[in-house]
Amino acid sequence: QVQLVESGGGLVQAGDSLRLSCAASGRAFSNHAMAWFRQILGKEREFVAAISRSGAFTAYADSVKGRFTISRDNAKNTLLLQMNNLKLEDTAVYYCAARKMFLPMSTYANEYDYWGQGTQVTVSS
Repeated sequence: QVQLVESGGGLVQAGDSLRLSCAASGRAFSNHAMAWFRQILGKEREFVAAISRSGAFTAYADSVKGRFTISRDNAKNTLLLQMNNLKLEDTAVYYCAARKMFLPMSTYANEYDYWGQGTQVTVSS
């Protein structure tokens, strides 16, 4: 069991940067592949980025590739998402998610078992 709490969301202007954090409880954070998803009201949850247990492997949605960077600090039980050059279409609630222990990272939301409560990111023009 792992509990996740996101922070760092807010209101920014297009072109600005923002860094999201996800604090994980428990001692086995490094055993969980992690990811960020986002959701706009009325739409399905959308994959943003994923990272392997060690952090050696990452994957990104095409819409954020080159602008967002996912990383993790296993010593601090923390998942990060650095978002640069934000666009209006990045506005959403952002969620961090964890797979069950020892499973590989995935881009599918239904393969993640643990979710945070979400943090709102709003990008204005």
